[in-house]
Amino acid sequence: MKTTWKTPERVVLNIVDNLPNGMLNEHGDVTIAINIMYINEIPFMMSTSQAIRFGTAEMIKNEMKSTIIKSIQQIIDTYHGRGFRIKHILRDQQFECIRNHMELQGINVKITRRDEHLPEVE
Repeated sequence: MKTTWKTPERVVLNIVDNLPNGMLNEHGDVTIAINIMYINEIPFMMSTSQAIRFGTAEMIKNEMKSTIIKSIQQIIDTYHGRGFRIKHILRDQQFECIRNHMELQGINVKITRRDEHLPEVE
């Protein structure tokens, strides 16, 4: 008897159906820190939020402006999907090229000085 192969259902982990009471009221406006980290010469967009300590990591194909904007937009959409609003993004000098794009969305951008660091994502 032959068995037909079927595409298995996708595994989804860590789904939060309901946020704790008051979380959006207290932490709805979010500040995130972002950076690009290399692991075995492969670039990853890293982010973490200051108050709720939610982090993301995404492998990116390059550091072109369009790639960076797409990756950050996915992070923003993830937060918005749960009702959070990204109000501030902290980042270093390499992200200066996308400041205008973020500010058009109402997101304040803070570029660190050369002698400053973002320990949240380093």
